[in-house]
Amino acid sequence: MKKSIYAAAILIFLLYILIFPQESVQAAALGLTLWQEKMLPTLLPFSILSYILIHSGILDSFARAVHRLLRPLFPISSAGVFPLTAGLLFGFPMGSKITAELVSSGKMSHEEGQHLYCICNNISPMFVSSFILGDCLKRPGLRLPTYLILYAPPLALYMIKNRHRRFASPLEGSQKKPASMNLQIIDAGIMNGFETLAKLGGYIVLFAILAQMTLLIPLQSPLFHCMLLGFTEITNGIAFTARQALPFEAAYPLMIAFTAFGGLSGLAQTSSMVKETGFSLLPYLKTKLLSTALSFALALLFVCH
Repeated sequence: MKKSIYAAAILIFLLYILIFPQESVQAAALGLTLWQEKMLPTLLPFSILSYILIHSGILDSFARAVHRLLRPLFPISSAGVFPLTAGLLFGFPMGSKITAELVSSGKMSHEEGQHLYCICNNISPMFVSSFILGDCLKRPGLRLPTYLILYAPPLALYMIKNRHRRFASPLEGSQKKPASMNLQIIDAGIMNGFETLAKLGGYIVLFAILAQMTLLIPLQSPLFHCMLLGFTEITNGIAFTARQALPFEAAYPLMIAFTAFGGLSGLAQTSSMVKETGFSLLPYLKTKLLSTALSFALALLFVCH
């Protein structure tokens, strides 16, 4: 059954490319432009550095020091400090990628990784402030409330869900290995970074075309087209919503919802980042849906205030 569904989906995809070659090329070009101009220069250096920091052990002492400050407030181990911080500051999909690498390297328990990657895989503040608030909404002054609306719900959900848990790194209490840096680790980090970004680029192109395909669905209201496009691939959805000249009271909550969810493209990319760890995607999807609902409600309250 599943093979038949996949085969039908691929056939529809190919037919669309053959019947609408110009639209397909434009969508693919838009996806590649996004990858080249937004993701490659911002995520590639950090992807390489994160691999080096994790596998060299340079970060361990700093993470333990920060953990002593966060431990009374936030239920994570010292290993969880880095993906939590990186997921908030540098954005999707670095949180899930770093969490998976820490679990694979034995520095984080599988249980903590399963819980943590659900909330540390967020769209970066840079994307929110420059693209959404600056380019699309022309409201750059809304940075602080928008950050709170987007990032507070997943953090609060994690704290509530794990308030009685105490995560510990598998290496805590054992003899600490000294940090080591060599060319082998750097080379592996460079290759890992390029492999990650190449994989993300492929997903972005595929879902950019899929998002373009949704415009063929005959819907009466442009609002439904915005929702369908935005929950498929957020960049195209946000740009399309901005072009519809919707009132700010409608456009802002919609864009917040798209961003909080991350789109089906984001779900596929996240699955690719964590597939080696065996993490279940169902808790991730549940957390994303609940965070999206909370962020959307907070955005509605904000624009109606």
